[in-house]
Amino acid sequence: MRNYWKLAPAIALACCLVGNQALAAPAAELWPRWQKHDPADTRAIDHSAWGAFLKRYLVTGHPSGVNRVRYGDVAKTGRSALDAYIARLEKLPISTYGRHAQQAYWINLYNALTIRVVAEHFPVKSIKDIRLSSGLFGGLFGGGPWKAKLAAVEGEKLSLDDIEHRILRPIWRDNRVHYAVNCASIGCPNLQADPFTAGNLERLLDGGAREYVNHPRGAAFTDGRLRVSSIYDWSLNAGR
Repeated sequence: MRNYWKLAPAIALACCLVGNQALAAPAAELWPRWQKHDPADTRAIDHSAWGAFLKRYLVTGHPSGVNRVRYGDVAKTGRSALDAYIARLEKLPISTYGRHAQQAYWINLYNALTIRVVAEHFPVKSIKDIRLSSGLFGGLFGGGPWKAKLAAVEGEKLSLDDIEHRILRPIWRDNRVHYAVNCASIGCPNLQADPFTAGNLERLLDGGAREYVNHPRGAAFTDGRLRVSSIYDWSLNAGR
């Protein structure tokens, strides 16, 4: 298995979850209050501000095949736009929307929060080095920012783990979410250049999965043996 828990110097790499040891995968444990939705609702959520942010700060087309976030520039010039986008998402009554709009919303919020927390602590070698309080002993021993409450939606404080493991995974039960959420690590699926929307969900989820599994950091033959990213151990042990 591969150890890719590092940010590149000067330009940090944007990806998902992997390590050189089998990580204890959080269980998908449903938070029932987020099941509420309106099956008849067809409203779209405007993610154009997130699209503009990605266009300005996400570097695509790198020879490595890995998309990169210019965290240093975000820290200097992009924080206000990122903060405004997150604040607008926090104010939406997301429980009143349809399922596709909700799924795109949670993916975009997760990714925006991840970029913000790295930018707030940049320069940092690894996202796992970021220490944030998440309880009595939270942050004391490092381990990343995933359990810290980083946003509040409909009066509920939320962590990255809440969004991924208590909302996205148990509600949609779609393994492709592992290719969509970004944890700022070099060995993980790319942060997509376009915001997720209700209209492009299937295309981006399929595209992200196909792109990653066909890249050497996802799967490759080495000395005649198939080597795959630890993300597959992680997601298999997590049961989705």
